[in-house]
Amino acid sequence: MSLGIDIKFVNVGSMQLVNHGIPYEIINNMVGVSKRFFEMPYSEREIMYSRLYLSGQAIPCSYNQRTDGVFCWRDFLKLVCQPLPDVLPHCPSSPNDFRTLAVSYAKEVKFLFLMLVDAILESLGLMNKRNVTQKDDDKDEDEDKEEEGEILKEFEDGSQLMILNCYPPCPQPDLTLGMPPHSDYGFLTLLLQDEVKGLQIQHQKNWVTVEPIPGSFVVNVGDHLEIFSNGRYKSVLHRVLVNSMNYRISVASLHSLPFKSTIQPCPKLISQTNPRRYMDTNFSSFLEFLKSGDSTKKNFLESRKLTS
Repeated sequence: MSLGIDIKFVNVGSMQLVNHGIPYEIINNMVGVSKRFFEMPYSEREIMYSRLYLSGQAIPCSYNQRTDGVFCWRDFLKLVCQPLPDVLPHCPSSPNDFRTLAVSYAKEVKFLFLMLVDAILESLGLMNKRNVTQKDDDKDEDEDKEEEGEILKEFEDGSQLMILNCYPPCPQPDLTLGMPPHSDYGFLTLLLQDEVKGLQIQHQKNWVTVEPIPGSFVVNVGDHLEIFSNGRYKSVLHRVLVNSMNYRISVASLHSLPFKSTIQPCPKLISQTNPRRYMDTNFSSFLEFLKSGDSTKKNFLESRKLTS
């Protein structure tokens, strides 16, 4: 993929992006306002959590604490960021610049996501960089462009969740995790992390720590991209460690198709030699899975597979 962006691959399902074009000021402001949000007394944040939840703009925890083998050592806020800028009135009212900074950040990250999607679709043969010289091909080219435009429009109108994570110092970090091993449900996750280590990616059954690079984004492939690509892209299993000394802040932006969309392998990627490997799914089936069983491993994706 050629984007004019510097890419450092962590493994086949994860990479770090630098020189991505998002101003450092916007990135730094987002980390800063997240820190200030979590520094507020919990009694104040609890009121905002309740208001956001009742408005439908906050999403409850992704993990079932009753069945998890380990409790998450973190505080967090999940916000629905689509459609922008209509999300602006639903952001926390404190700190007083939270809304402005969060929406500016969300817009920039959405644009970066769409750049990545364009490159991914091209790598899958679904977007053609044409150099047509024969006039007889004009009709087919117009039809292809229309179809490609429809695919991109779905992603432009797609879902975006922004998750602010705070991992406080833990007196016994060996006894818990910030987040247990999991893969993300969506298409791509763009993660901004501060300078404190904690994120680990599973690579060849080993856990590898992702070294923080100031101003960079960790991009993880999610379950939806694995399904959409019929297995060409693999979602990445990751977890978060905690430590006894430092707070850690991260901001995850999860992107996919609209919440009401059905996620399925792209028909153009299915053939006799590459049969369909996943059943259809949607956001409702994902939520039902979370309520009904253990979600600390890559079980949801495994439940969607038609072949081993």
